[in-house]
Amino acid sequence: MSNRRMEKAETEAIRDVLAGNRDAYRVLMDRHFCSVTRVAFRITGNEADAEEAAQEAFLRAYNKLPSFRQDSAFSTWIMRIAMNTAINLVERRNRDLSYHAPRITDEPAAAEHTVRIADRQAGPEGILLNREATSLRQAAMAELTPMERTAFTLRHMEDIPMAEIAAALSITSNSAKQAVFRAVSKLRRSLTPVAGGLR
Repeated sequence: MSNRRMEKAETEAIRDVLAGNRDAYRVLMDRHFCSVTRVAFRITGNEADAEEAAQEAFLRAYNKLPSFRQDSAFSTWIMRIAMNTAINLVERRNRDLSYHAPRITDEPAAAEHTVRIADRQAGPEGILLNREATSLRQAAMAELTPMERTAFTLRHMEDIPMAEIAAALSITSNSAKQAVFRAVSKLRRSLTPVAGGLR
């Protein structure tokens, strides 16, 4: 579907929701839920939290829909809400120390530890090394502040322009650039011992 037709469908859905047709909101959710969840996952680093943040973001957007000025795309608006929701969730989790307590009996979720290995015949050592590298990367990302992690992932993993990141985080472009720079510096320091770190 072309962008123009997509925008028209979204505009119609928003108009229908505001006119009292709640079911029309499904059009917006179907179209953006995957990308919103992906960005939330990049921020939270956790599938369950990402889904919670995405659902909360769509609920907030639904409640705020009457105040949505259609001078920007719905996708930009929902993404901004999702990023803030995910950051708030991470900050709440960080305050809740019991959330980080080790869970000895839990089996790791397959999705969290999925490792793609080029060589299908990779032995136990290769699998172990890949898991270890993944674990070290996750630990390094966890050391970043929520703002740094968000700015870094949006810039380097989602390829979102700096101006959009700044707008979404309600900070200046310069502050967004500094957050990305700090994140890269910290990750480089953390990962330097691992395979030469980030290049």
